[in-house]
Amino acid sequence: MTSQKKTGFVYHTDYLKHDTGVQNPERPERLQASIKALQASDFWDDLHQIEATPVTLEQMCYAHIQDHIDRIKQYCENGLPLDYDTPTSPASYDVARLSTGGVLRAADAVMAETVRNAFALVRPPGHHATPTRAMGFCLFNSVAIAARYLQREHGVGRVAIVDWDVHHGNGTQDIFYDDPSVFFFSAHQVPLYPGTGMADETGIGEAVGTTLNIPMPPGSEPSDYVETFQKVLKPALLDFSPDFLIISAGFDAHRLDPLSAINMTADGFANLTDILCEIAAETCEGRLISALEGGYNLKGLSESVVAHVGRLMVHA
Repeated sequence: MTSQKKTGFVYHTDYLKHDTGVQNPERPERLQASIKALQASDFWDDLHQIEATPVTLEQMCYAHIQDHIDRIKQYCENGLPLDYDTPTSPASYDVARLSTGGVLRAADAVMAETVRNAFALVRPPGHHATPTRAMGFCLFNSVAIAARYLQREHGVGRVAIVDWDVHHGNGTQDIFYDDPSVFFFSAHQVPLYPGTGMADETGIGEAVGTTLNIPMPPGSEPSDYVETFQKVLKPALLDFSPDFLIISAGFDAHRLDPLSAINMTADGFANLTDILCEIAAETCEGRLISALEGGYNLKGLSESVVAHVGRLMVHA
């Protein structure tokens, strides 16, 4: 590599223009707090800044039907909610395209070996968005689109998606449930929204075994997550041997988060990051990107983002 800045970072001030109203937990302050904490860290100047550009309409169709895209555009233009907890504003459609595009630019930078790994501080999140439906604060499934983008435009074969958001990534699971070329793992609190992600959901057809759900009971500790990642996820990923690894990095399992009952900490997320970076180094030359999903307590979120990005840099 020619650059000493080996961890990429994606952010755009337009991500703040997605207006969800004063009562919605998925609010612009999430990113503002995270940026402030990153800028105060001792590694901010060493991050390689990556410019976000919008995803194309064709690329959005890698994971969504056209009617879904058209519906979101129409609802956003009118500032209408897509469901009871997924409000929009006139800027939301363009912001969501820029958010997804930011994740794709992170993937580009890794594939070009400009950086070894990258984190995209984006909103709105995406992992609940199905091929046909926006839900759970999510409009477009950025991580799913990125996986397809890597396969179709970069020639990547097998992609693994690891989702540690406290809520099950039902949309990502739906998109790849019959696809043996994408491994989807989710560790999430049960019971909790959206009510999916049971252990017996393992894929269909040729893809049986490439979906792995680990329901975590309320009160789970960081050590429970580390044990799950070491003893369950690691052997499965080594067996799958991905060519690229993507993290759906929701930090709402943090003990301070208002939407969950898990006792994760910033150090806990740092440990999970270490495990995944080590797996990526062993299977896919360290090629890894991470995209923000949930996380709604500003202190817990910002501390966890700093811990996560700091560990990415150690492994870059």
